[in-house]
Amino acid sequence: MIADGVAEPFKNNDGTHPPTANAEVAVAEHDTLKYRLLGPSLTQPGQDTVDQRKVSEIIYNASKGSKFFNNEESRDKNLTQKIEKILARKRQLERIDLTSDLRRADEYIAELELSRDLSQTVVHVDCDAFYAAVEELDHPELKLVPMAVGKGVLTTCNYHARKFGCRSGMAGFVAMKLCPQLICLPLNFEKYTKKAQEVREVLAQYDARFQSASMDEAYLNITQYCADEDLSPDEAVSQLRAQVFERAKITISAGVAANARIAKIASNRNKPNGQFRVASDRATIMAFMRDLPTRKVNGIGRVFERELDAIGVKTCGDIYPHRGFLSKLFGEKAFHFLMQVYLGLGHTSVRPAEEHERKSVGTESTFRDMSGKEELRAKLRWIAEELEKDLARTQHKGRTLVLKIKLHTYEVLTRQVIPPKAVSTAEDLYNYALPMFQKLEREIPGMKLRLMGLRCTHLVSTKKEDVDFFGLKRPLSSTSTSTSAPTKPSPLQRTTTDDSGEWQAWPEDEFEAAAREERQQEFEQLEKLSQEHDSATSPRATTTTNDPNPNPNPISQSATRSQQKASEEADRRRRLRETSIPAYPKKAYLPRNSTSTITSGSSPPSKATGPAAAQVWHCPICNRPQTASDRDFNEHVDFCLSRQTIREAVERGEGGGGEKGATDETTGAWFTGVDRAGSA
Repeated sequence: MIADGVAEPFKNNDGTHPPTANAEVAVAEHDTLKYRLLGPSLTQPGQDTVDQRKVSEIIYNASKGSKFFNNEESRDKNLTQKIEKILARKRQLERIDLTSDLRRADEYIAELELSRDLSQTVVHVDCDAFYAAVEELDHPELKLVPMAVGKGVLTTCNYHARKFGCRSGMAGFVAMKLCPQLICLPLNFEKYTKKAQEVREVLAQYDARFQSASMDEAYLNITQYCADEDLSPDEAVSQLRAQVFERAKITISAGVAANARIAKIASNRNKPNGQFRVASDRATIMAFMRDLPTRKVNGIGRVFERELDAIGVKTCGDIYPHRGFLSKLFGEKAFHFLMQVYLGLGHTSVRPAEEHERKSVGTESTFRDMSGKEELRAKLRWIAEELEKDLARTQHKGRTLVLKIKLHTYEVLTRQVIPPKAVSTAEDLYNYALPMFQKLEREIPGMKLRLMGLRCTHLVSTKKEDVDFFGLKRPLSSTSTSTSAPTKPSPLQRTTTDDSGEWQAWPEDEFEAAAREERQQEFEQLEKLSQEHDSATSPRATTTTNDPNPNPNPISQSATRSQQKASEEADRRRRLRETSIPAYPKKAYLPRNSTSTITSGSSPPSKATGPAAAQVWHCPICNRPQTASDRDFNEHVDFCLSRQTIREAVERGEGGGGEKGATDETTGAWFTGVDRAGSA
């Protein structure tokens, strides 16, 4: 039997739990694991008629005995133990007086209500089965048959394939068991990037400062557009979708609401090729959220869903009755996040992704189990060279360097170091990472790896900004201002401001980042599962380029690729995710008449010559020792003088200097070397 309070893992297609005749056999052995194996894309549209129990059995039996299966089984057991502790803590809390906690929660809800902004119209657009739709333009015959993109792990499935239970984030050989006639094509990022640019050119006509969430989805604020064109939100979005289809020949779905969170959820309601609007009034929003399964909320993944489910929170409406327990069971951040979810609150401002402050730049590589000393060092140097390219492209240096490895047992370990100067060259990255790697080798004799990565955090920009005499950024011209109508200021939002305006920072950001990381880890592990399966069934696949079983079908022939190709494409996707670089020209982010300097034309950082010299100069602003180099020292002083440091120092009346001048959102963390949650 499962611990008291842990609900049945299998659910109906609407996310609710099915009734059970016998509570004692509601959860059989490994049922929670089977639910976990269904993957992070369980709620993907197009699977309303799929028997998820059958799918889970196929995945379970197909992966049983693999390293992936053993790792998932171990993680599932750990989560079950964690849930048992949460339930034990909840039973303790039920025996004490929680009046003060309930009062505090109600006061916070009342404050949040004061921040509710119903004046904006935010749209979330999502291309329908994007990669598959692009491939179908070149192969029209595939529109009527089950088809997917991706070989080792599926990245997209068309809606015919989804009826069989196939979906993104599923191992290719598992999908073939569900749908033997499935046709899988290789990824072609160049093709998808061009098509994505066509879509974005249309979006820019409605909000020039739209926010790209990924290659195939974006947020827009069309408040001003509707006012200027005298259109209702429904009319404007319908017109936008028609223009996208006319230009790019693919369909998009859209959600329209008062904020980004609800718009994101609404965009899945009428997929494919549809739109759904949640009216901008409190009663409608509360009713919309009340019966919504928690898993439908962006930022609540499989793990958090199970934890909430265990204490009785199955829908967003269940959050309120449990408000007195949430902060004590899950922490303050989770409490704030869940209260906003319950009320249906979210971002109302939309701005280009480039203007979001970058937290880190990193590169990872997956490979077959590797243990040779020279091989591993060569791989580390290659990763350092790749990271140098990414840092040059994003125009950053890092003050903290993080090394990440994944053992052949799927255990992930990280180590970090704070070099004496900001680093960006391959030589520096390798030299500072090598001691961390050597220490791991000593700690784990015979270490065998399947993933290695480097990441720079606490970044310093090397972009040459338009600055005045004091090193402060000049205001952007009025032509770069958002087309969104002014939003009502929130008394509860933690805001960060610069000379070009202000933006909102909500607790949901960290939860959404964690959910993305969960999906990425799942994707990486499924890639390894596919490689294990391929090794077991086709041991010659990696030693010859000739296909031992030629297929006369040209589509099937084009779909065949080596595992090394799959790893290279996975590495490319991962680098795009880590660096958050848009896979299309940056000018698409800006208004057509913009004079902003957010372009890709700035010079990359110059290369350093090795470890820092013993001589140091002390910064007159933060009083920290810096490399005795004119260029590096001046860049650091510019950094300390920029953004909020001067403003906060003036407000405190302390002038520039001392510890306090470097404790704001942009500079404080890199002094401590502590990596923040959601930095990836």
